[in-house]
Amino acid sequence: MCVMVMDLFVAGSETTSTTLCWGFLYMAKCPEMQAKVQAEIDGVIGESRQPSMEYRPNMPYTDAVIHEIQRMGNVGPLSLPHFTNRKIQLGGYTIPKKLLIVRMDLSWAFSVCLDSRSLLLFTLVLLLVALGLRSRRPRSFPPGPWALPLVGNMLSLDFNNLHNDMTKLAEQYGNVYSLKMGPVWTVVLNGFSTLQEGLSKGDHMSDRPAFPIHTDVLPDLGIVFANGYSWKQQRQFALSTLKYFGVGKKSHESSILEEFRYMSKEIASHKGKPFNLHFLMKNAVSNIICSLIFGHRFDYKDEKFLQLITLLDKGVQIEGSIWAQLYNAFPVLMRRLPGPHHTLQKGYRDIMDFMKTEINKHREDWNPSDPRDFIDCFLTEIQKHQDKRDDEPDACFDEGNLVKCSFDLFGAGTETTSITLRWGVLYMAKYTEIQEKVQEEIDSVIGQSREPSMEDRPNMPYTDAVIHEIQRIGNVAPLNLPHMTNRDVQIGGYTIPKGVIVMPNLTSVLFDKNEWETPNTFNPGHFLNKEGKFVQRAAFIPFSVGKRVCLGENLARIELFLLFTSFLQRFTFSMPPGVEAVFKPRVSIFLSPQPYQICATLREE
Repeated sequence: MCVMVMDLFVAGSETTSTTLCWGFLYMAKCPEMQAKVQAEIDGVIGESRQPSMEYRPNMPYTDAVIHEIQRMGNVGPLSLPHFTNRKIQLGGYTIPKKLLIVRMDLSWAFSVCLDSRSLLLFTLVLLLVALGLRSRRPRSFPPGPWALPLVGNMLSLDFNNLHNDMTKLAEQYGNVYSLKMGPVWTVVLNGFSTLQEGLSKGDHMSDRPAFPIHTDVLPDLGIVFANGYSWKQQRQFALSTLKYFGVGKKSHESSILEEFRYMSKEIASHKGKPFNLHFLMKNAVSNIICSLIFGHRFDYKDEKFLQLITLLDKGVQIEGSIWAQLYNAFPVLMRRLPGPHHTLQKGYRDIMDFMKTEINKHREDWNPSDPRDFIDCFLTEIQKHQDKRDDEPDACFDEGNLVKCSFDLFGAGTETTSITLRWGVLYMAKYTEIQEKVQEEIDSVIGQSREPSMEDRPNMPYTDAVIHEIQRIGNVAPLNLPHMTNRDVQIGGYTIPKGVIVMPNLTSVLFDKNEWETPNTFNPGHFLNKEGKFVQRAAFIPFSVGKRVCLGENLARIELFLLFTSFLQRFTFSMPPGVEAVFKPRVSIFLSPQPYQICATLREE
């Protein structure tokens, strides 16, 4: 009823009042016509009576003037669009069902015919109007900046500084707001309490969206971008397998420290001269996860391994660029256009092929009763579930999931930890007094005669605080990975429909001035109390929160403590003479340091 009343009100107000305005204007412009109308009025009605519809047949000139005002005024030039409800024949053409029909009175009103240029212009205007209507936010949807037709908000965002742009928008639109990335709506969550509400209460935002730049190359299998039962099954299997091979136990500490010894020799070989730590750090950290997946490490000079690391490095950089966003927004077009997005996809295909090669090698000497690594365990699980296929139709243990899980573990286990450690070395070179204080604690608790252990961590609050502060200010995954609603969700007083992409802005938490005393300054004191004891902060969420919290969080924490402590036990880091440390990040889907040269001097034993 409300809608009907509104329709009658609007329709009964606009067109008639506009036509009368045109009429007054034409009468003022054409006084001779106005005089002739008035003469007819005086002759038929006079001054003593009011007009009536009964007089209309006797006032042909006045009636003609009114009709001409309506024709020339052309108040509703395109009328309202119609919609075919069945297939019809019109003018010798077949018009399918559900096609938009627009009536064109322009050619009659102005005595012109629409040529091809005019028709193209009209079509373009109509398309823009339709796209503009589609760009309107749904009811109860979070607010946000006005979105352009077709491209949405993509032109107004700086993709080299996206996390900060999104944080600034929260100041204007609140902690829950929306953007349109091309034709796709995205809701951005800001602030610790909002992220907790959205991601930690239930699994309503635990799905991942299917991005074309991934799905055109990588199947929606594995762990990172899988959903539903398959994701839960693969995640649980990965966690239990990593635990089986000692992650979190003393035995795995030994393999991490063994990798450091290889790395230490490589660093020491530079004899204090400047060198680039970038790929050496990636190789070392990647070898730790490779030992768990493949059962062996790779030599730092292994060309195939170096190629693999380079492909991953290029891939994550392109994935954080405007090219990836354009591909996800307009996949049909971008598949046909050249650009770095094709380099990314080729690189990911090559990494997948490497995983398949490793799996085939494992099959040659695989012994189900003596698993060596993740691949062996997964092959055993495939065989087990093949025998029970009829009883477990939903089981997701197959080669496709094995390849994708290996890919996911390799990528996730390489990038974030190696980037964090490179930030750590850079900050130590910049803040030499903090580096010295960490080394004093290492010397006091561990000394130089033995290697670090996770058992030392409770006795090293300052070192622990420094590592946490490196993670906070390094802000390696500023926007985490996108989530997607799997049902209609209420958050912050707004309704987010099923199937909408949700972006958790971790930057808004890790740099929140209400959570951190000096958010933009490197300050280990954020994690220390007045007595100098380590304090865990609730707003410290570099691994995200909720159901999709980083699967490798425990492994990453162990690697960071053991490797960072080992670095500073053995070396003192400094910038080359005359070179200043640069903290402006290189932007990809992660924030990593710009490539830099560093000097590592062996400490006296």
